[in-house]
Amino acid sequence: MTQETLLNPSSEDISSSETEKNEGHDTIFNDPQINVENAEKAEFSNQSENTKTTEKQLRADLEAMKEKWLRSEAENQNLRARHKKELDDTRQYAIQKFARDVVDAAENLRRGVDSLPKPTENEDPILTKMREGFESTERSFLNILERNGIVCEDPTGAPFDANKHQAMSEQPSTEHPAGTVIQSWTPTWTLNGRLLKPAMVVVAKAEQEPK
Repeated sequence: MTQETLLNPSSEDISSSETEKNEGHDTIFNDPQINVENAEKAEFSNQSENTKTTEKQLRADLEAMKEKWLRSEAENQNLRARHKKELDDTRQYAIQKFARDVVDAAENLRRGVDSLPKPTENEDPILTKMREGFESTERSFLNILERNGIVCEDPTGAPFDANKHQAMSEQPSTEHPAGTVIQSWTPTWTLNGRLLKPAMVVVAKAEQEPK
């Protein structure tokens, strides 16, 4: 090739050169090995994205299941506590009707003691022993009731409480503040702290000022 040919290449030479370049590019882009690698990279990228999406979904599902389990466990604990309280109440207050009948017997015993004549110096020894026997029996009976949760309380002198007392009448009094229990016909009875029978009482009221 002459110097002139190098400086002024012919159109045939230029065309030949471009063809070689294009063939080189075609060889690169049409290489089967490169295409396979690109496809594998794309597939791996898709799999990675899918894995991330699946992982997020699993975490969300796990969190939802955990929250649902916690709510269920709290509800079960409340149910167990409520059931236990109902059982305890049943055990404590199952004898409520029987306790009322026993209380009536205790009140009748007290009325029997009160019906005896007041002690005197020269009273009949038989009457003295009878009174002592009644009082001893009453004390033993009340102790048995207390051991089983049945308690009596004398409200005399205490402020009137509508939750525990039943006012049978009111009386003017200068010795007690208005609203004070000045006399009790029967005591207040409770069963394990719950009202069993209210006391029947007389309540003091203020005297009316003269007009």
